[in-house]
Amino acid sequence: MPHYDLVIIGTGSGNSILDQRFADKKVAIVEKGVFGGTCLNVGCIPTKMFVHAADVAATPAAGARLGVDARLERVRWPEIRDRIFGRIDPIAAGGREYRIEHEDNANVTVYEGEARFTGHKELAVALPGGQETLTADAFVLAAGGRAVAPDIPGLAESGYHTSDTIMRIDELPSRIVILGSGFIGAEFAHVFGSFGVEVTIVARSGALLRVEDDDVSRRYTELAAQRFDVRLNRKTTRVRRTAAGVALDLEGPGGAETVEGDLLLVATGRHPNSDVLDVARTGVTTLPSGHVEVDEYQRTKVDGIYALGDISSWHELKHVANHEARVVQHNLLHPDEPIAADHRFVPHAVFTSPQIASVGLTEQDAAARGVRYVTATQDYAGIAYGWAMEDTTSFAKLLADPATGQLIGAHIIGPQASTLIQPLVQAMSFGLDARSMARGQYWIHPAMPELIENALLNLPLEN
Repeated sequence: MPHYDLVIIGTGSGNSILDQRFADKKVAIVEKGVFGGTCLNVGCIPTKMFVHAADVAATPAAGARLGVDARLERVRWPEIRDRIFGRIDPIAAGGREYRIEHEDNANVTVYEGEARFTGHKELAVALPGGQETLTADAFVLAAGGRAVAPDIPGLAESGYHTSDTIMRIDELPSRIVILGSGFIGAEFAHVFGSFGVEVTIVARSGALLRVEDDDVSRRYTELAAQRFDVRLNRKTTRVRRTAAGVALDLEGPGGAETVEGDLLLVATGRHPNSDVLDVARTGVTTLPSGHVEVDEYQRTKVDGIYALGDISSWHELKHVANHEARVVQHNLLHPDEPIAADHRFVPHAVFTSPQIASVGLTEQDAAARGVRYVTATQDYAGIAYGWAMEDTTSFAKLLADPATGQLIGAHIIGPQASTLIQPLVQAMSFGLDARSMARGQYWIHPAMPELIENALLNLPLEN
């Protein structure tokens, strides 16, 4: 039973913890799948590479309103797919090779197999040659999460896809059904829709992207319904294989109905891998959501066991996992001088069309918490660059404290939302009030950031 100073479970952001400061420690890394974690292999990086290709494919159709007549001739799906994974797969393989073979990692042992705690700080790893049990002074739980599917009769036998598998299919379907109304479904609807696939979205609720500010969710739902076959307030009662592919039997406001497609993408969420690790066996506690419970220093209830990323964070965002990895790294090296993770202003973006980005409180959150706020909205149509794009549906919405002018929330739906949100994240993080931000600097004219300038000036502040 080998004993280590440190065992890291998962090779996403957890893999970034080790540097030369750990060279004098005996370390083990455990990985049950592919090196690099969710983001590199099945998450943010490949999906955004598909999204960029989709944006290009969608451009000809958008030109007509500008007086530019163009058309999309065809989409070479295998080439798009192979370009993306031809870049990603070698990175994953290179990360594995580096940890196993490079001289910098002489103190590191890599175990490739599924791990499960069997006792206090005791981890069993299933290996091809049998089981190996490891013990350690410190553990880092960075094993991420996995796609999950709802319990629907016939679904398991339907041959459905998740975000883990859909990007590697051999050819584009003619029709795809997406079950789920969150960001994964929204992004893949844009990808496949832009590539000429007929898209049907099935949602249990009355709106898409419900976690966004209500105004943003409502606008996106309206725009998606113009582009896709959107079925809201639907309960899926059964999934069936058909000669052509798959059928979903639904119940909705109008009664029973059926939607069909060549492929089914289940995009109903992800679940942290705490249950797979059986963390309770080592004394680590979890929340009702399955996320490992941690304090502000990323420490679990068990001394010497830390957690980071999707296994413990409800944000489930790579930039959050990277931040938490830096916190854990410091606290492993300096346990007597720990630093806390900063989760005050965590932004996120949805790379659909139009893009969506958000940070801070939504208006419904602020109202529910009894927070005093004022709000302002600026349409893209009200700035010169918006005129250039003939954009009549996109907008930015800000929330601020009326007395201090401090921003408490920002939400953008429209082109380059993920970029435009950044100065607002910066202002919130460093305490820059709306008036100072708007009037204390130049804003390039006529450029897209004028959207933010005008939204700031529109806020009805008390001072």
